[in-house]
Amino acid sequence: MAKLVTVWFAVINIISYLVMSEDKDKARSRRERVPEKTLFLLAAIGGALGVLTAMYRRRHKTRHLSFVIGIPLLLLLNVLIYGYFLQ
Repeated sequence: MAKLVTVWFAVINIISYLVMSEDKDKARSRRERVPEKTLFLLAAIGGALGVLTAMYRRRHKTRHLSFVIGIPLLLLLNVLIYGYFLQ
């Protein structure tokens, strides 16, 4: 079980980082964006670290209070859930 959870953690966080980065690139070129609910969903299902990392490395969504507060809270939830499954 621990191996599966570790693989899930790596994959979902890489995907989350890439989707958040893609949204930043789309914002710069004024193309159709990734919905915010999709970004929150990725964070909620285990990719909060990837979303948070992309937020600050790419300087994206850092002025949105819902992201500044919500993503760290989801990261805390992710830590608790991953911790439970990795015991």
